[in-house]
Amino acid sequence: MRRFIALPSALYRNEPHWIAPLDMDMRKRLDRERNPFFKHAEAEYLIAWRDGQPVGRISAHIDHRFNEFQDNRWGLFGFFECEDSIETAHALLGAAERWLRERERDLMVGPMDFTTNDEVGLMIEGFERRPIILSNWHHPYYRALIESYGFEKAVDWLMWSLHISGRSQVRDAIWRMAEQVEPEHGIVCRPMRKRDLDNEITRFLEVYNAAWERNWASVPLTEEEVRHYAASLKPILDENWAYLAERVDTGEVVGAALTLPDYNQVLAHLGGRLLPFGWAKVLYYRRKIDAVRVFALGVKPAYQHTGVAARFYQLHFEAAERTPQKGGEMGYILETNRPMNRAMEGMGGKIVRRFRVYQRSLG
Repeated sequence: MRRFIALPSALYRNEPHWIAPLDMDMRKRLDRERNPFFKHAEAEYLIAWRDGQPVGRISAHIDHRFNEFQDNRWGLFGFFECEDSIETAHALLGAAERWLRERERDLMVGPMDFTTNDEVGLMIEGFERRPIILSNWHHPYYRALIESYGFEKAVDWLMWSLHISGRSQVRDAIWRMAEQVEPEHGIVCRPMRKRDLDNEITRFLEVYNAAWERNWASVPLTEEEVRHYAASLKPILDENWAYLAERVDTGEVVGAALTLPDYNQVLAHLGGRLLPFGWAKVLYYRRKIDAVRVFALGVKPAYQHTGVAARFYQLHFEAAERTPQKGGEMGYILETNRPMNRAMEGMGGKIVRRFRVYQRSLG
């Protein structure tokens, strides 16, 4: 497991854009005993060796909850990292394929680390930018390695950038919708309360599973999984950037927006380790964070006509005016999600990254 986690540091040692995740976070994530994902999933971790040295890695995994929810027999792969060698890549992908075939999967899909609720897809555009928090940066040659094995595009995920200086570019209709949310629909958007995080996470889960359940390859999170995510995100949660939308009359939560300061700007100085001096660096560099990443922004289907999303956008611009973070990126948005992509265009956004998920028949 130590070799599996350490391998990317060797593969990217001369690449200034790559940022190492914290080793302790990766260890917890991959641990079958500590990650609640494994309550409904199984996985195998594979390493490719050349002359006694690890030169590639991959996971093969099956999410039985996902298979049941989507009514399919897909097998997944993720955590793909590899030297620039077709031989090595094909050995890794072939080993993952055999593991999935043995478990009677009929389609191999990935990369996903582990699901669409995590880092998803292979970066195929945006190499000139450092990755924002909770997203990957990959060597450009990975695309040729994966496609040479016979994988075809399944779907692309987009990341859009927005900056407070672009407020004048936002279509007036968005601001008008935002102003109508409370007087016309009786819905108030408020900051999440960090001191009441357990209950706030329960409210967030209600929206998350309703708003995203019909996304491509989505699977509802269990309450245990959401609390697992919350525990890892709590240290970096900023109340300036996290909101819930509630009906005034009933208190029903109808929308949620969770945006995170870009702590990759801190991780870039840690080399994957907090000890012995990492905490001092965290305290220093977190004051310099100037960007955010919209982790999740969604509205229950029955309320998507009310302008709640527009109100969330408005609140983000207001937050940027009072915090050091003056812009950032929207998290993964499916290329097929026309309403969200139109909204980003209407906000003056620009597509800055593209991640591709591949598929290969095992039939």
